[in-house]
Amino acid sequence: MLGNLTGWHMIIVLAIILLLFGAPKLPALAKSIAQSMRIFKNEIGDDKKRDGADGTTAGSTDRHAPTGSTTTSSTDGDLPHKP
Repeated sequence: MLGNLTGWHMIIVLAIILLLFGAPKLPALAKSIAQSMRIFKNEIGDDKKRDGADGTTAGSTDRHAPTGSTTTSSTDGDLPHKP
């Protein structure tokens, strides 16, 4: 979809952005975008550190039932026993 864009298309898009936001607002817009990217990267790094400290990887789930007192008794029926 975007493969058909040429250099002229990009120049036209940048000119439209310049007209919409105006020259004085563009540095503030760029600063805001850069700050948002920096925060995003820091959060991603924090998640990776947290996952590494726990010994798990991102996206890993435990598919087994938890080990604990989840047995049923004859009085409880089919409900698991809660400690």
